[in-house]
Amino acid sequence: MTTRDVTIEVKQGAQASPVAKCVQLASQFESKIYVEYDTKKVNAKSIMGMMALGIVPGQTVKVSADGVDEGQAIDSIEKYLGSK
Repeated sequence: MTTRDVTIEVKQGAQASPVAKCVQLASQFESKIYVEYDTKKVNAKSIMGMMALGIVPGQTVKVSADGVDEGQAIDSIEKYLGSK
């Protein structure tokens, strides 16, 4: 299992687009991927779960992945969520 803290820098507007793109990205990997914020831990492949986190730019989340492509999965999620 690989875990990394990521500071959110992707802009979220009124649309769910950034969350949907993150879910699509996570779904490309075989590994189980989770995002944690405060006391909530959700499956990164679940759009409802990701929307329920209510994360905004500037917050730091913990991203974890477990599986054969966990390193690549963590790198991709971090690159997306941390992009400006």
